[in-house]
Amino acid sequence: MRALGLIGAGVFCVSSLVIWSADTTIAATNDELAAVKQQFIGHYELLSFISYAQDGSAIDNEYEGRITYDAHDNMTAQGMPKDLPARAAESTENVRGGFAYYGDVSWDVENKIVTHHVKGSPSRGSWVGEDNVRHYEWDNGLLKLSIKNPAGRITGTLTWRRFE
Repeated sequence: MRALGLIGAGVFCVSSLVIWSADTTIAATNDELAAVKQQFIGHYELLSFISYAQDGSAIDNEYEGRITYDAHDNMTAQGMPKDLPARAAESTENVRGGFAYYGDVSWDVENKIVTHHVKGSPSRGSWVGEDNVRHYEWDNGLLKLSIKNPAGRITGTLTWRRFE
């Protein structure tokens, strides 16, 4: 009976360790998520929007734009071809191009993914209700958001600089 009591105590201790360990892991993950969210908060200007063709060649889309992340897990982004005003001036038609959308944000810190849950988009109505998944990295203070196709190949990277 005493041996059974020791086994039971051992199981309790192991269970306690597992629970404590899990709580510690959750706390570290929450701290890491909070740090990532804090790093994102701010207003950024678009420095480049590069697309990558199937053969790996890079195409500069010549875009300008803005993106903002706030402390309440919201975002908004706008971007357009730099030559859009000149093209519009040369035409009597409604010349469009670029992107504009807003929504909630969530993060997958382990995989370095930020997801823009699109709530509204005047430029791309088909995006409403969709998720724009972006793979993020920080490079010398620049935020790089990459788009990957289903096979995992990067098809585009937008590089953003925070306004100071």
